[in-house]
Amino acid sequence: MRESSAHVDVDRSRYPVKGIDVSAHNGAVNYARVAADTVSFVLAKASEGVSFRDKKFVMNVESARRQGLRTGAYHFFRFDTPGFRQAQNFLRAVDGVVLDFPLIIDVEEWGNAETFTTAEVVAELREMIDCLNEAGRKVMIYTNKSGYDRFIRFRFDDLPLWVCSLRHEPATSVGWSLWQHSHKGHVHGVVGDVDLNTFNGDNEEFLDFLFKNT
Repeated sequence: MRESSAHVDVDRSRYPVKGIDVSAHNGAVNYARVAADTVSFVLAKASEGVSFRDKKFVMNVESARRQGLRTGAYHFFRFDTPGFRQAQNFLRAVDGVVLDFPLIIDVEEWGNAETFTTAEVVAELREMIDCLNEAGRKVMIYTNKSGYDRFIRFRFDDLPLWVCSLRHEPATSVGWSLWQHSHKGHVHGVVGDVDLNTFNGDNEEFLDFLFKNT
């Protein structure tokens, strides 16, 4: 989840619901301090490709939930592996873990080979989504502008969208639910930079979104 720019300040009077996303790279997180720093939700990396599991995923989710934070899980989508096998890996990673968000698939060109066509990527992504749906799980997509334009728009517009935009607020036409607006945020309880996110609505709308999508 990286772009060349790094941060947009968010007007919290418009977007009061604040979140962070984390992985093992963030080290040990003190979620009591995170919760005290006006954070409402935590999205944790669970898996990647067909076999990788984030070693701190379960600890991140369980520790966050103990502090009353809403939690979600994301999977980094690899262009070079079958969608159904990635779905299986993701499902195994989250098995038995209580989550508030739909399962999130991180779809982006960064970190992936450039040799795959758009049609090939879309086909495997659709296969992964279908497998997750067949397992009774709802799905959300994370991407940036280039990923949205290339893979998501007009294909997966029915799914909730978490969009990365580090230079300006995403266009309303995108229909985003979550906005990742910083890779250089600072939150009490996290050592170093952390990704910051916001929900597109107030606290009541946030709870309604979670209720409808899990």
